Amino acid sequence: MYNPTHFTETDQAEIERLIHACPLAAVVAQTGDGLNADHLPLLRDGAGFLGHVALANPIHRILPDGAPVLAIFRAGDAYVSPNWYPSKAETHKAVPTWNYQVVQVHGTIRWSHEDKDKRRAVALLTARHEKETNGKTAWRMGDAPEDFLVDMLARIVAFRIEVTRIEAKSKLNQNRSVADIDAVAQALESRGNHAVAQAMRRATKG
Repeated sequence: MYNPTHFTETDQAEIERLIHACPLAAVVAQTGDGLNADHLPLLRDGAGFLGHVALANPIHRILPDGAPVLAIFRAGDAYVSPNWYPSKAETHKAVPTWNYQVVQVHGTIRWSHEDKDKRRAVALLTARHEKETNGKTAWRMGDAPEDFLVDMLARIVAFRIEVTRIEAKSKLNQNRSVADIDAVAQALESRGNHAVAQAMRRATKG
């Protein structure tokens, strides 16, 4: 992706925070019929990512093991009006823009129909999200009858993405003055977009 130096995100902690906060990734791959994009929740697993698709999804038959894929994690975004810049009142040299954060993970995919791999992928993914959603009353795989669970697992295919490269972009008005950045952050907060406003403040402190 086009990624000017002043928007390139190099803070590894921020990159991992974005991936963790926005786990639903667009997984894009080239197939014989053109580009294919599936929207899938992914989970960091060591140096790679775990996930699964429905058995009915033809992508696991079309895309061979080792095929290159691109997983796009998109965080918050916001339209930015030039009217929010204090500098506009002085120079009128301002135009609209869009602020956003995105992480693009390049890698290769490997599929698994093994029961142990499917159980691990589902268990880890649900454990993470159930803990955040329900705390002590989190759903566990053991809550479901085994025969039902076996039937459900038979309907999915697990996969792992081995990472070859990660690129990230935080386009958050870093090319503007601190006063302009602060004014935009305040405007976004007043409109309820706290996520982008907070990201702007983190980028400014960095």
